[in-house]
Amino acid sequence: MSGDATRENEPAGPVPSGGSIRVLRGFYEGLEMSVDRDWMVIGRGRSADIVIAEPTMSRAHAAIGFDGKRFFVEDLGSTNGTRVNGNREKKSALDNGDEVQLGKLAITVNLPC
Repeated sequence: MSGDATRENEPAGPVPSGGSIRVLRGFYEGLEMSVDRDWMVIGRGRSADIVIAEPTMSRAHAAIGFDGKRFFVEDLGSTNGTRVNGNREKKSALDNGDEVQLGKLAITVNLPC
């Protein structure tokens, strides 16, 4: 992991309610977690907001964020990268139903806006 798992910008304000991520395949298939903050780190390390013990994920792999208008995913310098709908991305806006791959873990995002 390069750098730390903190965001660069100030909080964006209230996050629309009803957002979630759901694991699509593998051991954690079906696991669903709320996206209720404007910055949530996903990784296998204990300091992540969403901890998933997937060996192909970095300790602080990526973050789901909200910038006041849109949700986005940002890779936090992970070893195995972050893909959105199959494309490797450093940072990408998210749409409802997008598939995000963190190492070998695949999640889908369910967003209220």
